[in-house]
Amino acid sequence: MSEKKISRRDVLKLGATGALGIAGSVYLNNVSPFTNVVQADSGKAKHNNHAANHTNMQDTAKTEGYKMAERLLTEFYYGKVTKLPDGRTLREYEVVAVDKEIEIAKGIKFPGWTYNGTIPGPTFRCTEGDILRFHFTNKGSHPHSIHFHGIHPPEMDGITPIAPGQSFTYEFEAKPYGLQVYHCHVLPLARHIHKGLYGNFIIDPKTPREHALELNMVMNAYDLDLDGANEFYTVNGYAFAFMNHPIKVKKNELVRIYLSNLTEFDLLNSFHLHANYFTYIPTGINENPSQFTDTIMQCQGERGILEVRFPYKGKYMFHAHVSEFAELGWMGFFEVE
Repeated sequence: MSEKKISRRDVLKLGATGALGIAGSVYLNNVSPFTNVVQADSGKAKHNNHAANHTNMQDTAKTEGYKMAERLLTEFYYGKVTKLPDGRTLREYEVVAVDKEIEIAKGIKFPGWTYNGTIPGPTFRCTEGDILRFHFTNKGSHPHSIHFHGIHPPEMDGITPIAPGQSFTYEFEAKPYGLQVYHCHVLPLARHIHKGLYGNFIIDPKTPREHALELNMVMNAYDLDLDGANEFYTVNGYAFAFMNHPIKVKKNELVRIYLSNLTEFDLLNSFHLHANYFTYIPTGINENPSQFTDTIMQCQGERGILEVRFPYKGKYMFHAHVSEFAELGWMGFFEVE
């Protein structure tokens, strides 16, 4: 085998099939956290740009990576609930940092650092005013932490590294309501976030929002050869997850999307919906000014709630409105029935 770094331009040029030919499972099994990729033999790579560029987009297999993305779309972690003597609700969450290979496209695996074994991590959910306890154990190979966005005491801010094999409990009151995010805050920040230690954190208002089909989406990306440039872009961790398995919704049903951007190495990411408009609520706080649009931009750590109804039956495409991001995996469909 010869050593060569694979750029995202190479992936676009060769397409997903070319990437598989260059790499396959061997491609990322040989990646150590801070070294270059050892490239497998590319002799069998398909170089037909027109046919190969969107192989993963056309794939119908329900791989483990797809199943993870699908599960994270609608799964919310409410914790173990206990009623306190003062009437408040205590929620306790078990969070484990663990090194794990994650399938990010058909045949492509990424050596991730994960919370509870997925990229992104679980979507924690609670109600404003709840008392939260996050029992964190670091079973990974590097120091890690959990930094929560929101309002809490400084000693619970998650900036102190927790060494491998050690544990720490973060405890604070859930506030303010809205969509928060969480991520590791150990140096080097770019590496710890890029490797997969992040997720959404929903604090519901005390007065419940209108009933809706609720979906969780975390925009992210993967730098396969660790050169500071991403080769795959996804929502919920798997390239083209919802292209051949569209997200099913009902005509005129209210759909609420909790959308965040945890993409590393790119300044901005975006969400564009075809053939429709949505209401966007920055940070998910209703008092904030909202937008009625079909495209929004988010910097890293930015988040918001999208609310939309689909007036016609059929397939509505959604994707990043940076063409390169879309062609490298950040694209899908809603199917209205």
